[in-house]
Amino acid sequence: MREIQAGTITDVVERLCIEANEYLPEDVKCALRDCRACEDWATAQDVLDKIIENYEIAEQQEVPICQDTGMACVFLEIGQEVHIAGGDLREAVDEGVRRGYDKGYLRKSVVRDPVRRGNTGDNTPAMLYTEIVPGDQIKVTVAPKGFGSENMSAIRMFKPSAGLQGIKDFILETVETAGPNPCPPMVVGVGIGGTFDKAALLAKKALLRPLDSRNPDPFYAKLEDEMLERINRLGIGPQGFGGRTTALGLNIETMPTHIAGMPCAINISCHVTRHRTEVI
Repeated sequence: MREIQAGTITDVVERLCIEANEYLPEDVKCALRDCRACEDWATAQDVLDKIIENYEIAEQQEVPICQDTGMACVFLEIGQEVHIAGGDLREAVDEGVRRGYDKGYLRKSVVRDPVRRGNTGDNTPAMLYTEIVPGDQIKVTVAPKGFGSENMSAIRMFKPSAGLQGIKDFILETVETAGPNPCPPMVVGVGIGGTFDKAALLAKKALLRPLDSRNPDPFYAKLEDEMLERINRLGIGPQGFGGRTTALGLNIETMPTHIAGMPCAINISCHVTRHRTEVI
């Protein structure tokens, strides 16, 4: 049994909140540069040039890439041989978010009640997802999620009879309805299977996968390629001004489900698809 102090988790979350908001993952930057090289319309080229310039300035000056520094989605893969000592796990994570958003001068965007509103003032609580895994380490991933894109996400509880075509149509319908709202070029996470809530979590976790990776199942890898190509033929383009690049990537995650269902969730992210990971 390995002991990890709650304060260590707080320190890591604090640091990752700042880094995730200031440094775009390398795979996302590569995808943006590749898409810029493929664009042949001047307006789309100009928009992508400004997006690239923006993340370069953010890195150089250590400032947020986007004014919407998002809700802090924190994923913890906790080794079953770990004992967390010296404090409550939830409070340790929230304190890390609290410190990170204060120290990094990041916008506080969380309200304490969904209907009556009222800002919490420190961007807490974090959206915390925990998973017990083998080992004696904790893998911490912080993924700030802006709501221009989150609001464009969707879930549908298909009957199995809807088949693969139903899923394809749903993906295209969701992206087309989103249009310019999620600040394209977007990243599309698709979760298929499980239950209502699990499908949504799969879709969100799909956004954490590198854009240059493919689903290990050739069937779904082919579907990822097909749907990305079809989305980019919609012509929405960077920031909705038209062009070849509506999406930078599309990742699919799946899991078993009930014989009577085929849940499908789509979690959309803007081109600022931020996440940062550290193993304790």
